[in-house]
Amino acid sequence: MRSRGHSLGAAISLAWFWGAAHADVKDPLPDSLSLGGVTLYATIDVGYAYQSHGVPLSSEYVGGLEYQTFTTTRNFAGSQSTFAESGIEQSKVGIRVLEPIAEDFTLVARTDTGFNPLSGQLVDACKALASNSSKPQGQQTANADSSRCGQAFNGVIWGGFSSPRFGALTIGRQQSLQLDALALYDPQALSYAFSFLGFAGFNAGGGTTQAGRLDNSGKYVFSRGPVHISGLYSNGGQDTGVLGKSYGADVGVVWMGLSVDAVYQNSKGAVNLRSSFNNAATPNPVPTPGLAAYISNNKSYDIMGKYVFEFGGSKDKLTAYVGYSHIEKTHADYTSGSAQNNYPISVGINVNDPAVYNMEWLGVRYAMNSGWNFSGGFYHVSQNSWTIGRGPAGNDNLGCAAAGLLCAGDFNEVSLVADYIINKHYDIYGGVNWSEVTDGLANGYPGTTVGTSGSQNQTTVMWGFRIRI
Repeated sequence: MRSRGHSLGAAISLAWFWGAAHADVKDPLPDSLSLGGVTLYATIDVGYAYQSHGVPLSSEYVGGLEYQTFTTTRNFAGSQSTFAESGIEQSKVGIRVLEPIAEDFTLVARTDTGFNPLSGQLVDACKALASNSSKPQGQQTANADSSRCGQAFNGVIWGGFSSPRFGALTIGRQQSLQLDALALYDPQALSYAFSFLGFAGFNAGGGTTQAGRLDNSGKYVFSRGPVHISGLYSNGGQDTGVLGKSYGADVGVVWMGLSVDAVYQNSKGAVNLRSSFNNAATPNPVPTPGLAAYISNNKSYDIMGKYVFEFGGSKDKLTAYVGYSHIEKTHADYTSGSAQNNYPISVGINVNDPAVYNMEWLGVRYAMNSGWNFSGGFYHVSQNSWTIGRGPAGNDNLGCAAAGLLCAGDFNEVSLVADYIINKHYDIYGGVNWSEVTDGLANGYPGTTVGTSGSQNQTTVMWGFRIRI
């Protein structure tokens, strides 16, 4: 508790120092690094974190730490006090293209890749799972599933054209429509350290984090007046983490301070990577025959909104957020394939009775003209009791009585963040995040849960600074 108090105190003190010194800070960085219509951009986010329960830092995993209790690893190994990374934004480097080509048509393109600044490695969650697979529970470093698996461009890479009259059409590796919407409606802006929606990736992929970024996809976006619509289609691929077709649609409206979006998402053959312990096959670089996994068909229905209150005299803004998602995961008729970046998989189970998740979140963000931003969020997830079969096609209907993690359970999270924006390139932040899983979602944590009931909680305190160009 003392370390946690010191970490939070340091964050607050450092933020206040920067606030007082704001007038004296000189910015050596240019407004942008652009040549014609091509712009280079980058983010580096580093800091220090204390966790009441957790696992040691990974040089490979997304964000380096398991920032919350909603995880397949059930892998905590005592308190952690460590340098940390990508707390409020994934560290990355990328290129944007915005170049007029004819009349009102503009060439658009974007690519970026995420990296871990503490190690200098590209983010590779699949490698983190592989390198931990032979280690016993409680002795692993941070690991879990993600769509970022060491690809040269593990974020996005797409190109196309845009027109005010005809909309925008882009093709390549792109974010799901759900992930696009969550970036607008999460009070904690998809932070790894302070948001379920940012850390888990589960909601962004409609129940499978590998489906949050889709290879071989086309996306169309059109807006007219207060209404906007978008559609996405991907033909998937045997080495992309989504083996079959995916499609989605978004309809939204912006009217005065109100913004609302409704999103539907459907993916066939989504790969769900599972943590493994004491695997006899030494990873070289992955265990034989592959990473533990199951494959599912997913669909999700989502509605989310926000309202911005503007205070004219001070130019401060208060934004209120709310959202709901319903996700269903059912059996998929696939027996083989690969995860993102062609990581081989071993399909050990399949879904029999569907897994159903309901999620709600709400929060506020108060942005002050002085540079201070204060945000708070609450996130809740409920899981039903579902059943599985052995292998890729078994009909064993093994459920709650056979494996506690298949029982119904809940996840709750509360987070608070203070972020001081020094200028457009620098900010410093500090925050606290508390999360808890109960019953089926808690089953499997070492020394805490027996059978089908119990709970596990975690408190994370982090401060850090971010540089953006």
